[in-house]
Amino acid sequence: MLRVGVIMGGVSSEYEVSLKTGREMLKALDPAKYTGIPVHITSRKELLEGTAGLDFALLALHGAYGEDGTVQGTLETLDIPYSGSRVLASSLCMDKALSKTVIRSRGIATPDWVCWDRVDEYDPDAVARLGYPVMVKPNSGGSSIGMSKVRGPEELRAAVEKAFAHADGGAVLIESYTSGQEITCSILEGELLPVIGIQSLGADWFDYTAKYEQGGAEERIIRLPEAVEARVRDAALTCYRALKCAVYARVDMLLKDGIPYVLEVNTLPGMTATSLLPQSAQAAGISFDQLLDRIITGSLQVQQPQQVHYVMQGGGR
Repeated sequence: MLRVGVIMGGVSSEYEVSLKTGREMLKALDPAKYTGIPVHITSRKELLEGTAGLDFALLALHGAYGEDGTVQGTLETLDIPYSGSRVLASSLCMDKALSKTVIRSRGIATPDWVCWDRVDEYDPDAVARLGYPVMVKPNSGGSSIGMSKVRGPEELRAAVEKAFAHADGGAVLIESYTSGQEITCSILEGELLPVIGIQSLGADWFDYTAKYEQGGAEERIIRLPEAVEARVRDAALTCYRALKCAVYARVDMLLKDGIPYVLEVNTLPGMTATSLLPQSAQAAGISFDQLLDRIITGSLQVQQPQQVHYVMQGGGR
């Protein structure tokens, strides 16, 4: 029986979301195959202590030090296999500005943006060139925490300060607002799962309440016109490959005039009762326990140790 530690908590502003993900994962693990062990962490020391004796780490972390490659690197030094993408992909996808640069270089549309490392870089003229409205958010955050829609320059400063307050010491991204249909594309082992369309209820964008409260949004599997679906599939899989993702990920987009604009790529998407990837999997006939099983087995295959062959040349010894 595989001893699977569900790593949850962390130190980011998404701590509570991580706990929800972790609890759902623990409940869904197949008891015939796995012994689920909750591992709550708020420090590196707790990670080292909590993972002792584990066969596998199922990551329920979100945000800084959980989704950005830091925990992944620590687990690699401990020789403990873990779920999902490895260090490079985790780090790339966590940095929204950097990942947008990479995917734009592959010809994928993404809204224009500026990124500030410090609040003293505040430059309203740069934002004016983007054109209002804009979305202001932590560059390395998630769950819409610290995020605001800014309709004019008089709202900008407060939104930027709010985003920095939730940025866990990181940068802030200001992104041109794109009006369109919000969709999310879940990928499992290199295959696109059914696409979900999202309509926020009571808000004009997909904020924290819409994401995590029952009835906050209408989320349903949608059928796209054939040509649009092909563009969406190409954009999602191009992002997945360009950013070196593995096993599973979720690509968030906006559809405008049949063109997908990629917003971000999530290497550890939420796994709560209202989360999107489990909904996509269910629509593909994959139950939550089967989804976790495929994530675990797929991750173990990806992280099989590589055999290194040395070739002795000439007078080598």
